[in-house]
Amino acid sequence: MKKNAFTILEMMIVLLIMAILLLITLPNIQQKEAVIRNKGCQALIEIVNSQIMLYEINEESTPDSVNQLIENGYLKEGQQTCPNGKEIVIIDGQASSQ
Repeated sequence: MKKNAFTILEMMIVLLIMAILLLITLPNIQQKEAVIRNKGCQALIEIVNSQIMLYEINEESTPDSVNQLIENGYLKEGQQTCPNGKEIVIIDGQASSQ
């Protein structure tokens, strides 16, 4: 009588192949994380720049800091820091990260 099932050896081979695939792909994913965080920071800087322009149109002056934009409702709390940990500052009417 023959049963249709996997043997322990077949299961171990499949698990070994899956482990090798994970070991190959995991470092690539970790390397891309820094790139993703930097792109997120660039996007947030563009948002802050657009809010600076909106502030200038509405208030007829340039904001001195990101906190001024937050206090007046142009940005949300927490948007003064990039995903990569750098702080956003306003220098000469333009946002940049430090």
